[in-house]
Amino acid sequence: MLERFLDKTKFDTYEDFMANFHVNVPAHFNFGYDVVDEWARTNPDKPALLWTNEEGEKIQFTFADIKRESDKAASFFTSQGIGRGDMVMLILKRRYQFWFSIIALHKIGATTIPATHLLTAKDIVYRCNRADIKAIVAVGDDVVLKHVDDALPKCPSLKLRISTGPSLPEGWIDFNKGCDDATPFVRPAVANENDDISLMYFTSGTTGEPKMVAHDFTYPLGHIITGSYWHNLHEDSLHLTLADTGWGKAVWGKLYGQWIAGANVFVYDFEKFKPADVLEMFQDYKITSFCAPPTVFRFLIHEDLSKYDISSLKYCTIAGEALNPSVYDEWKRLTGIKLMEGFGQTETTLTIATYPWLEPKPGSMGKKGPEYDIDLLTSDGRWAEDGEQGEIVVRTKGKRPLGLFKEYYRDAELTHEAWHDDIYHTGDVAWRDEDGYFWFIGRKDDVIKSSGYRIGPFEVESALMTHPAVVECAITGVPDEIRGQVVKATIVLAADYKDKAGEELIKEIQDHVKRTTAPYKYPRVVEFVDELPKTISGKIRRVEIRDKK
Repeated sequence: MLERFLDKTKFDTYEDFMANFHVNVPAHFNFGYDVVDEWARTNPDKPALLWTNEEGEKIQFTFADIKRESDKAASFFTSQGIGRGDMVMLILKRRYQFWFSIIALHKIGATTIPATHLLTAKDIVYRCNRADIKAIVAVGDDVVLKHVDDALPKCPSLKLRISTGPSLPEGWIDFNKGCDDATPFVRPAVANENDDISLMYFTSGTTGEPKMVAHDFTYPLGHIITGSYWHNLHEDSLHLTLADTGWGKAVWGKLYGQWIAGANVFVYDFEKFKPADVLEMFQDYKITSFCAPPTVFRFLIHEDLSKYDISSLKYCTIAGEALNPSVYDEWKRLTGIKLMEGFGQTETTLTIATYPWLEPKPGSMGKKGPEYDIDLLTSDGRWAEDGEQGEIVVRTKGKRPLGLFKEYYRDAELTHEAWHDDIYHTGDVAWRDEDGYFWFIGRKDDVIKSSGYRIGPFEVESALMTHPAVVECAITGVPDEIRGQVVKATIVLAADYKDKAGEELIKEIQDHVKRTTAPYKYPRVVEFVDELPKTISGKIRRVEIRDKK
């Protein structure tokens, strides 16, 4: 499949990759037809999606199955009046109907808006009215369906409510029956232009109200790098990315780049994350490749890995937040596998990563890739020197790179604020070493200014994570009359330390940070909590900690 889009698919070195990687973008590219249906034509029995759940159900879908089921869904949606340009929200957790639906919506040229099942009625009203959502396809969960029903009176654009069951309240349409009863699908003459909006995410909201990030139909091609050259997948890979389908990481790791690479995508449909269950999946299904946020690996290293045969696992990648070096070291000690970090945003595909040709530097995101012209911009408007902090930016040079978002939908002012003068501003701060590796500091809003020092949360969190009492932590700044701000640590303790929470342990942790990193960075305020507030993607919501009174 790669040969359809790349002149050269094999690269000997990182330098070769940077110099010679290029994607040939077809006119009217449509992932449903040009990837899914093409696999179904050339290799119909090829495994595409291995789905299982907590009840032990297991279904292996081939590409022929995905084509058949997405065609049925496309015909069903069309029969309900959904067509090109219509906005459709999918609230489907990890149900396999998500894959049928998103491919079907691509095939008819509609816009998919993946969303988390944790949305309240208020959240649904906000999204429906901001985007004029016409239909919602939801998992048949009583709580989810009630939130949609409660939102309905305030959502004039919402015409269709479709449930995958088992719950099917009055006014809801049965997705499964609708697909089974659908007439044969007829492919439209022109489903889309490349510049049409195919996918839109309401950002996870680490700060402020969610923004509508719109991607065009070429966006999946930007994930060729994600699947083939960061996840390092091939046609025999069985890949698990741990992500709910409401989060952008799902299409990063459970769809586009993986299926272009020809990998079999593993889906574990669960309600509550349990580290031991993930290890059992590795063992029982012989998963070869795994991607998850640092939070997951922080919990996995506290399990007894000797109880599980995870010898099939060969490659691990990590994204979502910066990786603490102590977690990298412990995972490598336990498994022998290096964690290959990557960086990107909802607005982008993969921009910086530790690619297979690179030796990881624990704590570093890696190097820039060939699709984005990445640089660092200092607060006074200069291009940062090596070793100097700056905002991660993308120089666009009058042309939108493949994978970069189209716009913040219906918000030209916000779009211009983030992307102007041929520079897209990520809002993330990093520094670059002399070898070209980037090191994450934090969001611009998260950098703490204390007594004239600029302190990045990540460097303090990394120091904290080397103390055995700390399972998870978040560093924020709190106001201080003398210093402007002081460093606060919000900490989740390991089970063996929970009964020791008190002044003596606080002092021990503070002294540990002073020894591990520059003494001025130590947390003057320490709070122990049972859990940290997070987005659905697993990112820590530091804004919520800062705003807590």
